[in-house]
Amino acid sequence: MQIVCLDLEGVLVPEIWIEFSERTGIPELRRTTRDEPNYDKLMKGRLALLAQHKLGLPDIQKVIAEMGPMPGAKDFLDSLRERFQVIILSDTFYEFAMPLMRQLGMPTLFCHKLEADADGVVVNYHLRMAEQKREAVKALKALNFKVMAAGDSYNDTAMLAEAHAGILFRPPENVVREFPQYPVVMNYAGLDAEIEAASKKI
Repeated sequence: MQIVCLDLEGVLVPEIWIEFSERTGIPELRRTTRDEPNYDKLMKGRLALLAQHKLGLPDIQKVIAEMGPMPGAKDFLDSLRERFQVIILSDTFYEFAMPLMRQLGMPTLFCHKLEADADGVVVNYHLRMAEQKREAVKALKALNFKVMAAGDSYNDTAMLAEAHAGILFRPPENVVREFPQYPVVMNYAGLDAEIEAASKKI
């Protein structure tokens, strides 16, 4: 009875805010949880930038609609789901993620919600719960599942620590340095092999 928990952005799809930054020409929007471990500080900065540049939810959704999963992501996920139950644990928002989920075959996703006004201006964000990735893994363990988890950023490390086996996928060097206890893989074949190896040990 094993479950694999995967981060979304940076593991299966490109970083949405980086893509949006490149298309809008606003370099400050490139900051992600790879750069800023304080998620509230990161999101408040993003909302301030959107307001400053008069950009709303429809503008972001237009960019997302033109994005797709990372090359090889769907094949990897399809293969993984034949052998394990898989849950995507992400700090993105349902309003962002659903077009990408459809392209990935609608895997189960736990994430957060955005609040926009009638004009599409993003006025707030609502976490489903604090530390939702770690809490989801803890709850799955309480249901007697063995959990393997993979992610790439600071906000994944609590999930990796809580899981029976944690794996870093294409992480930045600062995360590798700070969390040397986790194996590092750089492609889907390596991630698949690491998950298979972990499943035999836990």
